[in-house]
Amino acid sequence: MGIYVNPGNVSFEMARFSNIYVDKSMLISKINTLYKTEKRFVCVSRPRRFGKSMAANMLSAYYSCGCDSKKLFSGLKIEKNPSFQEHLNRHNLIRIDVQRFLDTEKDIDTFTDEIEISVISELLAEFPDCTGFETGSKLKAALDQIFLQTSRGFIFIIDEWDCVFRIARNRKDEQKKYLDFLRGLFKDCAYAELVYMTGILPIKKYGEHSALNVFDEYSMIAPKNLGEYFGFTNEEVSEQCEKQGMDYAETEKWYDGYRLGNLHIYNPKSVADALTWNEFQSYWTGTETYEALKIYIDMNFDGMKEAVTMMLGGGRCKINPRRFQNDMTTFKTRDDVLTLLVHLGYLTYDKKTEEVLIPNLETAQEFLDAADGTEWNGLVQALNRSEQLLKSTWALNGKEVAEGIACIHNETASVLKYNSENSLACAVLIAYYSAKAYYLNPVLEMPSGKGFADVMYLPRRNSDYPALVIEMKWNQSAEGAIKQIKEREYLSWVQGYTGDIILAGINYNKEKKVHECIIEKFEKK
Repeated sequence: MGIYVNPGNVSFEMARFSNIYVDKSMLISKINTLYKTEKRFVCVSRPRRFGKSMAANMLSAYYSCGCDSKKLFSGLKIEKNPSFQEHLNRHNLIRIDVQRFLDTEKDIDTFTDEIEISVISELLAEFPDCTGFETGSKLKAALDQIFLQTSRGFIFIIDEWDCVFRIARNRKDEQKKYLDFLRGLFKDCAYAELVYMTGILPIKKYGEHSALNVFDEYSMIAPKNLGEYFGFTNEEVSEQCEKQGMDYAETEKWYDGYRLGNLHIYNPKSVADALTWNEFQSYWTGTETYEALKIYIDMNFDGMKEAVTMMLGGGRCKINPRRFQNDMTTFKTRDDVLTLLVHLGYLTYDKKTEEVLIPNLETAQEFLDAADGTEWNGLVQALNRSEQLLKSTWALNGKEVAEGIACIHNETASVLKYNSENSLACAVLIAYYSAKAYYLNPVLEMPSGKGFADVMYLPRRNSDYPALVIEMKWNQSAEGAIKQIKEREYLSWVQGYTGDIILAGINYNKEKKVHECIIEKFEKK
């Protein structure tokens, strides 16, 4: 048993017997199907705090012939899978945590050499009868010799594979040298039976091409069939909340919202922390400071501030993630920055609509902290007005709502283009920011620049708040907005809702420079 070659299972053992443990062992069954196939090169990228290392530790404990993990997997779902016994602790395995060799940028010139020296040193001890390599040999050459002489290959588990691109962001030559090292290690190699790499970023692209094109990528943009293993599912969180006596609805509000295909995924580290400490809050700053987010949202790309403002209010922003170069410095458009924020976990991506949004209260709090400065003048003040405006809406007080939206529209004028339909939509979304605490994410038909914006809020489960249906007009009338809700049967969308429904018509009169609002309670027949 070594540190890198055929390691033990202590890391997985600590996770397995923690107070809060969610069984993700069926990931093994998915990976087993790729063993010794052309699809055996796997790169899984997901944000920090989303269980990357835990999954790597589990796979290492399962495959490594340097330990006996039968008891650790006892009672887990994978135990009943037909492939379980076939691979359990039967493989030579090399486990590399790249960050272990790259603590700071000063290590960038030597870390691949250190990886090779460390791994070859253990290979010499593990395979004393094999010849043709020694300390100072290239790792690929050593592995070729071992395979040639033993006919046994290796499974590779590589964690934090992308830390080079995060620690040495601007060292392009060294980044390329590292990618060449990985390409040389895995290109046309008979000894690689399976390679599982994990990190935050997908594989770096040069132009439109991946530098390691033998790998299939599974990411927050394209999780493929591994989405349920990226975080906790609704059923898993519900079960843990019941065990710990925590409010499931509140947990959902704070940490749910990551969309991976048809799945809704929770941030696993934050859920575990909330259940451990019995407190709902943002646990993001335990590993990432808000300054990291602030750097990206302050970038002066056209429409960036407007997009963030829209999303803070529950809106969405359409993006094209395909041009992103998979690093933290090559930004040509707003879409590149927003795509990076998906990979970092600050945003989530809805593949059906090709839109990004802020997933939950935890990440919304991080955006608020990052936006609290002169570059975002007025936005935080506008958000602070939201709670009173929501109460005025419930009270059917159109005059107060109109005055509140006017203030918010004025306060966000430095961020938004004031005289546009889109700015009114953003202002209304920010005005109802506090609805996040009581309602599901708003259902939107956002303006295209010539049309209108409808907003519908449905209450969260087990609450008595009324549904809200809001229609906005630009240079028309609030009466016309209410009439349109009724005549175009917008309420058919919520016809199955059994509680109260409030209609709000909001208009901005550009000539008079005034906001108008009419609110009424919908009387069901």
